[in-house]
Amino acid sequence: MEHTDERITVVGEGAVSAAPDLMRLLAGVEVRKAGPGEAFAASREAAARLTRTLREAGVAEEDLRTNELSLGPEYEAYPKVAGYRAAQGVEALVRDLSRADAVIDAVAAVGEEIRLNGLVFEVSKPDQVLEAARARAFANAAAKAAQYAGLAGRALGRVVAVSEEVSAPPQPLLAAAEAMDAKSSVSPGRQTVSVTVRVVYGFAD
Repeated sequence: MEHTDERITVVGEGAVSAAPDLMRLLAGVEVRKAGPGEAFAASREAAARLTRTLREAGVAEEDLRTNELSLGPEYEAYPKVAGYRAAQGVEALVRDLSRADAVIDAVAAVGEEIRLNGLVFEVSKPDQVLEAARARAFANAAAKAAQYAGLAGRALGRVVAVSEEVSAPPQPLLAAAEAMDAKSSVSPGRQTVSVTVRVVYGFAD
């Protein structure tokens, strides 16, 4: 707390956790062939199968995005080329988490060219979570200011200034074991958004 020029400055903190309702699946195909044209054609064909499988698993076309496209030589002993590697990545947004395992299983069954590169769980409306965290942070600051004003024997006045402190990005948390579906191999857990706010109040008298 700072008390200068008839002002009181407090820092409030607020955190809100939310269960993610979206899964972003990072998948792709990787092919090695003797020639570049052969490798590229094979990767395009495998990528088309992957995309078709994702569509059949319930992923909408607008929720599919190509995020990698590469073709290059692989060397047996430089500069001798042993073959060519072609890869294509696909990012799929799964909006129904109850189908997350089914989508992953379907992708894995596409063929030996398939690569699963990871997944990310997201909250579809992060602004609402952030707003709730801000409200908690401000309420926390107001409670502190009221307590300090009371301890100082003064009446708390109006807010003079408000500034939001830079805070860490949302951090994933593990879900409680009892909250997880025993039939599921993936869990979205929870994400926590934290806000720190600095509020300056004047005194009423």
